[in-house]
Amino acid sequence: MALDADKKPVDALASNMGHCLWTGIVEESVADQVAEHLLSAEMFTGWGVRTLATSMHAYNPLSYHNGSVWPHDNGLIAAGLMRYGLVEQARKIIEGILDAAVTVGGRLPELFAGFDRDTYTTPIPYPTSCSPQAWASATPVHLVRTLLRYHPDVPAGKVWMAPVAPDSMLPLRVERLPLGNQEVTLRVDADGWDVDGLPDGVELVRQPRPLPAHAFQS
Repeated sequence: MALDADKKPVDALASNMGHCLWTGIVEESVADQVAEHLLSAEMFTGWGVRTLATSMHAYNPLSYHNGSVWPHDNGLIAAGLMRYGLVEQARKIIEGILDAAVTVGGRLPELFAGFDRDTYTTPIPYPTSCSPQAWASATPVHLVRTLLRYHPDVPAGKVWMAPVAPDSMLPLRVERLPLGNQEVTLRVDADGWDVDGLPDGVELVRQPRPLPAHAFQS
């Protein structure tokens, strides 16, 4: 988590481990263990993942970085879990954040307090949180992309897509999405999904984008 004044590692359960999944630097053999920590009662409030686990000495649900829940932080965590094929875990976090957004009229704040959903029926506001805030506002868009498992690579001539959106979000349609020199439409419903308007020479790959072979090399 950090180095102390004597350069000794400080160990802690924090949401940062989800960022490691997002970057792809976690060995596949231990990704399940990372996910287990992130979705544990110590870290997952029901609305999202805390920045610091309740079992840590510095935990405080009203601390800016030591126990609060940040929407953009959870967006990165969910994308990291999805990158490793941990679909149900990613969807649990995504649905928690989107549920939180509903309680605040769709305007996700910078952060909210890290109290359990079982204790309070709505997220408890952080006293000085910015609302709305740019990266919090962008989080739902990122979460939808994560659920679509949509990864364009125009230079490589490929677009990967393999939607896992819950039934409660269907039908889902995304229009005028820039791709190369064109705009595409993504459609997902109970009967299937498709991408309309792909540029010439770009192949639609109907599966999740694989992890790059170099992802785990030091």
